[in-house]
Amino acid sequence: MKLTRLLIAAAILAVLGGVMWWSNRDEKAKEGKSTDTSPKILTLKEEGIQQIDIKPRTGEVTSLKKTNGRWSITAPQPMKADDSAVASITSAVSNLSADRIVDEHATDLPSYGLDPALVALTFTDASGKATVLKFGEDTPTGSDAYAVTDGDPRLYTVFTATKGMFNKGWKDLREKHLITFNTDKLSRVELDVPGKPLIEFGRSGPNDWQILKPKTMRADSFQVEQLTGKAKSTLLDPDVDPQKAAAGFASAQRVATVRITGDEGLLSIEIRKNKDDVYAKSSQVAGIYKVNKDAADDLAKNLDDFRNKKLFDFGFSDPTRIEFRDGAQGGAKTSAWDKSGDKWTSGGKNIDPVSVQNLIDKLRDVSATKFTEGVSAPPTVEITVVSDSGKRTEKVKIAASGPAFVASRDGDDSQYQLDAETVNGLRQAAADVKEDTSKPGGKK
Repeated sequence: MKLTRLLIAAAILAVLGGVMWWSNRDEKAKEGKSTDTSPKILTLKEEGIQQIDIKPRTGEVTSLKKTNGRWSITAPQPMKADDSAVASITSAVSNLSADRIVDEHATDLPSYGLDPALVALTFTDASGKATVLKFGEDTPTGSDAYAVTDGDPRLYTVFTATKGMFNKGWKDLREKHLITFNTDKLSRVELDVPGKPLIEFGRSGPNDWQILKPKTMRADSFQVEQLTGKAKSTLLDPDVDPQKAAAGFASAQRVATVRITGDEGLLSIEIRKNKDDVYAKSSQVAGIYKVNKDAADDLAKNLDDFRNKKLFDFGFSDPTRIEFRDGAQGGAKTSAWDKSGDKWTSGGKNIDPVSVQNLIDKLRDVSATKFTEGVSAPPTVEITVVSDSGKRTEKVKIAASGPAFVASRDGDDSQYQLDAETVNGLRQAAADVKEDTSKPGGKK
């Protein structure tokens, strides 16, 4: 009885083994066996590609053309292309490898979703030579997809991620930035917020900005760069119908208008918001669009948000001379320190570099808590800092004003309010600057 059961079990196992072998054989016949490690499908010169036509099995054909090194979409309608998005396609096709070769002489292309193809791309070079790349359905395992090229009888598989890289439409490849410019070439920036004075900024150096309107003031250059970056990062949503976006824009409240002057002339972008929906209109791109929600954030700023609260501008350009007068007239103590090479001196004596560096750090970091005006009081602290190889001289006066202090800079009518702790820290750092008593060899 046991022998009979054993024979039956062996027979069933043999049948199951045969079924599995046949199933695996059938799948291998479908997917093929790799006879080459990462065989090449195409090798095109990326810089030579002048036109791309992307034809999906269903939907509109997307056509792109390169002119003077820049890509544009010509169909289904003319518009700017995102050069980096197009570059991801041209870079991939310039050296495209397969996962495996399925068949050296494929004939039944429809069964692989290749006739018609799920998506077919035609790459045309300057001479007019066209190369066609087609992608079909995914393999049974789902990890690969079938692919062929015109003029090549072989059937390949590529990773599904590779197919996704090429399966793009005009919505994927269009330029989604509503305003583009070269930040380094900007000369003027305006921020127009409803109910607030117009703020205009002018470039005063490679990395520096100045407030020009409503009046001339020092600007926080980082905040100005943040503003231009915010405008530049406004992205349209290609999936929202422009007519619906226009209707939403018309009923929304204006948040701000940013105007930018650079090497492309005057550009502008207007941002509006209705609850959680944000819309924008740009002078560079025709139409009105729904945009990323954070495009409206941090635009409705006040003038003081863009003012430079730092008391000194020398930044990381180390000073070469510091003068510090502490006290009222008559009882004031004045100290001066000069730097030559790596050494600090005062009255012919060497100064401890650590103590003077502590003072420099305090001066570099001191910032106003807010701006004030109309304070008139005699200064109790006066500081002069010479930096940038003698090209910059900054003079600051600090006066007591109730429990706080008010500082002013020569040539600047702004008044900077400082807390008592900050001013006391400056005074203490100046008092702590001492003579260098070390001797050669590090001995005291």
